Amino acid sequence: MKTKRKIFLFILLTFALSSISYYVMITERTGKTLGALFMWSPGLAAILTQLIDRQNIKGFGWKLPGRNDLLLGIAIPLLYASLIYGVVWITGIGGFAPISWQKILLFSTAGLFFACAAGLGEEIGWRGFLIPELLKITSFTKAVLFTGLIWSVWHFPAIIYTDYNNRTPLVFQLVVFTVTVIGLSFLSAWLRIKSGSIWPAVLWHGGHNLFIQQIFLSMTTDTWISEYFVDDFGLGLMTVCVLMSWVIWRKRSQLEPISPGFSLTKAPGTA
Repeated sequence: MKTKRKIFLFILLTFALSSISYYVMITERTGKTLGALFMWSPGLAAILTQLIDRQNIKGFGWKLPGRNDLLLGIAIPLLYASLIYGVVWITGIGGFAPISWQKILLFSTAGLFFACAAGLGEEIGWRGFLIPELLKITSFTKAVLFTGLIWSVWHFPAIIYTDYNNRTPLVFQLVVFTVTVIGLSFLSAWLRIKSGSIWPAVLWHGGHNLFIQQIFLSMTTDTWISEYFVDDFGLGLMTVCVLMSWVIWRKRSQLEPISPGFSLTKAPGTA
């Protein structure tokens, strides 16, 4: 099957599988019931696409990378979450409410495990399948922008119709979220290509959801303006993501595929 057809089939299957979750989430007006199943839709779509094409899934990047790449995957979301929420607390945009060490321990162990397990489903699809396939036919920049756009639009029904949102205007949420996700697409693709493995991106995804949406958010008390700056729909994360994507884009020549059909089992420009 030609690459463009595989990509189209993957996107079609992703939204088809997600429609089950969309229906339940919209009916119940909450994204919590089938959150994990929803996040696994891209992964299942990627696996099905490979099976339909009579291919295996070895190219998804299962091999464990070096320890530094794994540490980088979990350290980056912790660093930018600390920066964003630290500024929010210091400036008084949002209040600070410490939580118990037992809750932090629970979040950091079981919470991180389940966050990564859910995030694995998305990463198999977006970074395990879609980024490598796109890099066979286009540049790093175009591959990341396309992935980020599809990734953000895939979330739109949950944002519009369920409680995966906040109290800011819907248009503001959709714009900020889209810019943020495109920025995160640069970061996650960089982790994937740099390491030649899917696992740093999985750790990043789980860490992001844990730190941004749970630990630090639970330590923040609302003010009239705080929701414009925190969580996945805030200007704080959007600003950080734009800056990170700009830095990564400037170094994109180190990540360009060496030739058409390049495989991500080994990262380009690295030893």
